[in-house]
Amino acid sequence: MNHTYPKAEKLKSKKLIEALFSEGKSVSAYPLRMVYIKTHFEDNIPCKVGVSVSKKRFKKAVDRNHIKRLLREAYRLNKWDIFNNIDEQYAFMILYIGKDKLTFHEINDLSKKLFSKFLKHIHKD
Repeated sequence: MNHTYPKAEKLKSKKLIEALFSEGKSVSAYPLRMVYIKTHFEDNIPCKVGVSVSKKRFKKAVDRNHIKRLLREAYRLNKWDIFNNIDEQYAFMILYIGKDKLTFHEINDLSKKLFSKFLKHIHKD
């Protein structure tokens, strides 16, 4: 099992990010929120992911970057839960909407909860 987060899986397209926030659906496991949209990529990647932390809640870039690193690591370790259970391609953005800094173990547990909610939500539709 390949536990990497390659460049091809990173969400970078401005058009896709705009579509994500204008047309996308969301699920949340406070303080995490995932906005997602079904899409199609030229390369054969199941999903592209971006992470974001509010500048309003965390003024210092050091704190924002630390939380983003934790979010990416939690995604990297748990992405196979998503990859093994989806048929279409998705783009999603994981947002940290809380005010308090959490430990990696708390973020990892919340990520698992968020991913399971996401899978229930897409299989329900």
